[in-house]
Amino acid sequence: MQARMTHPVYLVPAALEALTAYSRAGEGLGVPAETIEMVNLRASQINGCSVCAVAHATSLRKMGMSDERLFTIAAWRDTPYFSDAERVALELTEQLTRVADRGDPVSEDLWAATRQHYDEQGISALLIAITSINVWNRLNAATHQVAGSWAA
Repeated sequence: MQARMTHPVYLVPAALEALTAYSRAGEGLGVPAETIEMVNLRASQINGCSVCAVAHATSLRKMGMSDERLFTIAAWRDTPYFSDAERVALELTEQLTRVADRGDPVSEDLWAATRQHYDEQGISALLIAITSINVWNRLNAATHQVAGSWAA
């Protein structure tokens, strides 16, 4: 496996700086770091981004996430391992990542559930995390970045 090209953010350093800053903008706004990493992993699974799936699964493991939780993020609806707030964050991730799959990408029911668990800063942090990881996923997918290539 080989990438099609050097990753765009290395060719356009201003993009790396901007995307990194955007990705970190939601830190400390009331959403646990582990939840943000779960959001990152779930979007990456949906988008088939191997680079990000490996990076965020590795990060979650370093944070101390149990194997049961880590292995079932893609099947979160059918497991007892996630809190209600985490479930809302994962559902919001799925709906925003699959934005074209429905006329109203974020249903009123989901929005109401999100507001039950997060204040406006927390919702902003989630929205920034979800949109940020989707940008990274799309850049990696377009250029066929290879998981683990940075460790070779």
